[in-house]
Amino acid sequence: MVKKLKEWIETDVQPYREKSIAWISQYHFFRDPIRPAYSDLSYFFSPADGVIVYQQEVEPDEAIVKIKGKAYTLRDALREPGYNARSLVIGIFMTFFDVHINRVPYPGRICYRELDPIDTYNHPMLDVEKSILDDLRIPMESLGYLHHNQRMVNRVYSAELGQPYYILQIADYDVDCITPFKLKQNYAAAQGQRFSMVRYGSQVDLIVPLSARFEFTTLQDTFSHVEAGIDPLLKVTEKNQGERRSGS
Repeated sequence: MVKKLKEWIETDVQPYREKSIAWISQYHFFRDPIRPAYSDLSYFFSPADGVIVYQQEVEPDEAIVKIKGKAYTLRDALREPGYNARSLVIGIFMTFFDVHINRVPYPGRICYRELDPIDTYNHPMLDVEKSILDDLRIPMESLGYLHHNQRMVNRVYSAELGQPYYILQIADYDVDCITPFKLKQNYAAAQGQRFSMVRYGSQVDLIVPLSARFEFTTLQDTFSHVEAGIDPLLKVTEKNQGERRSGS
């Protein structure tokens, strides 16, 4: 369930902070807890456990964030120069203490493409994790990994919405650590279905192109902690619904 950052650290993280990295890696990190399966087309549920670091509507070439004065845009995120849809983007940072199983936020057919790091190696995310856990803040100047790191672009086409949306998985320092559960392309996935895992610190972004038919409204506060498949991130409302009802 959604928690304020400080509450989440005190209740979910604190009991394990004195454990060794080896213990956490072996017994805590790879856990896959049983969760209820929600199916409600009025909502996009969170694709990942983690802290919401940003959420906003942006044009394709508009900065989602500026990192040391350099804009990071939707075209940079997807590495698709021709991307041209104004979109709502929500970034979720997954700490070492989070469950790293990712789930489908809204039903559809999934295709994916893996993009290698721009540099020889992925840039580490440790500074961001330390700042979240120790200082309760997101250091925007340390988000340089967004420009460089390996990523998986999962395109999900929703028949209900009549359009695609994207789940962007960004890997941490370790290379080749995004693991889809199915190697098949264009397969049907249910809302809340487990579809992939990103190992160690990482980030998952939900990118939803704006629609002429539907309104997408954010539901959670930035810097709150959410859980995959449980916490709704977006409310989906059909536009002009009231007008059609009054005219029927």
